[in-house]
Amino acid sequence: MARVVVVGAGLGGLAAAARLAAGGHTVTVLEQAPQVGGKLGWSSRDGHGFDTGPSLVTLPQVLEDLFAATGDPLDQVLPLQRLDPAVAYRFADGTTTSVPGRREEIADRLDADLGPGSGAQWTALLTRAEAMWRATEQPFLRSPLAGAATLAKLARQTADLRTIAPGRTLRGMGRQYLTDPRLRMLLDRYATYSGSDPRRAPAALLTVPWVEQAFGSWYVPGGLRRLPEAVAHRATERGAVIRTSAPVAEVLTAGGRASGVRLADGEVVPADVVVCNADAAALYGRLLPPSAPVRGARASLRRVTPSSSGLVLLLALRGRTPGLAHHTVLFPHDYDAEFDALFGRRGPKRPVADPTVYVSAPDDPATRPDDDSESWFVLVNAPRHEPGSGVDWTAPGLADAEADRVLAVLADRGLDVRDRVRWRVVRTPADLERETGSVGGSIYGTSSNGARAAFLRPANASPLPGLFLVGGSAHPGGGLPLVTLSAQIVAGLVGPA
Repeated sequence: MARVVVVGAGLGGLAAAARLAAGGHTVTVLEQAPQVGGKLGWSSRDGHGFDTGPSLVTLPQVLEDLFAATGDPLDQVLPLQRLDPAVAYRFADGTTTSVPGRREEIADRLDADLGPGSGAQWTALLTRAEAMWRATEQPFLRSPLAGAATLAKLARQTADLRTIAPGRTLRGMGRQYLTDPRLRMLLDRYATYSGSDPRRAPAALLTVPWVEQAFGSWYVPGGLRRLPEAVAHRATERGAVIRTSAPVAEVLTAGGRASGVRLADGEVVPADVVVCNADAAALYGRLLPPSAPVRGARASLRRVTPSSSGLVLLLALRGRTPGLAHHTVLFPHDYDAEFDALFGRRGPKRPVADPTVYVSAPDDPATRPDDDSESWFVLVNAPRHEPGSGVDWTAPGLADAEADRVLAVLADRGLDVRDRVRWRVVRTPADLERETGSVGGSIYGTSSNGARAAFLRPANASPLPGLFLVGGSAHPGGGLPLVTLSAQIVAGLVGPA
């Protein structure tokens, strides 16, 4: 039996705590915020409620595995509601389409909305994506990685290597299979799921739309905040102790291994194993002492591109919007200009002038005070908070000016709600950094920019014995299913008591 300290009560940390406690370890979870959830946040006021992080569940089998391994099955704990359509899309030329909730209906929908042949092209692309998934699911997503050595091992399996196409980009794959620029936009958007640029992100990200469309998109009635609450309850059922408002200031070392943590108030919590659900850049840059034997991990982080962040508007609205989907994406005229702004190409990093706008508006009574109201979570991609070298999101007036811009863009694209706003809350990358500890407000830690970046994220087993990483900034990446898989990998590395 090991004494395990988990730093951070995001989904990855909580899932690791539940698995390790069920395995017989003594587990303490330390969370800086007053509540669990991490980026799976919730905000409420005057009867309006908002999920402030992820707004859908994909690959629900991963959650089913977690609950089955630690106690009662998922369907006895938390209901999931299938979304249909999963997403509605609006393009700058005025055309619209949507992704039906069931895979077999997608091709016909695309043919009807974007023209004959569109469905066949998308289907051919997803057939390639399915082959990529089969080649990568076990060796990459469900197993610990050993950096470039993992790719070298795969290179000996030439058929799988050709399928994954490690030297190709997501954009390049779209050009091979898709002729309609609107279909290419749909594909490019999946790079943003890891805060990346489709022109540099690896072709392996094709697996993201395949998973979403093969296994469906799901919502948790009452808000996705119920998911980390349920996992936290499961962890405590198995004996874990969860302490909120307990920020960790330092990961301690002794005898060449992790030995516990020091809290901001000076309290020391000893441990045999430390599992860090904090951002990997924060762990290696701030939480570990300079003398820790993690020089290689620190150097690797300096070589990668951090993921982008986001600017969020929480809109409490009067009235209802007819025909509004659960998720709506409104594309700009020039998608490349957005990625140029986010990553500092053709000029410095800057707020996006004509951004893609993502609206999450669940038709859920738990999110609104009455049936003549709506609560919208509105997100646009944004560069990180980097005062001095990039965008300073605390600059006076910047957040409100950008929020006004987003509302104007919505109006230009047919969703003018400016006269319906009861109140709004603006959340910037600086707010995300302060609230979650994610450096610069990077949503996913490191991006997948670069041919091998998706395969070379910070490893789950750190170079320091006894220290492990979970969460979106570590392998296998961001998003609810991958974060949950990171916890499964770490539990396997630690082993049973």
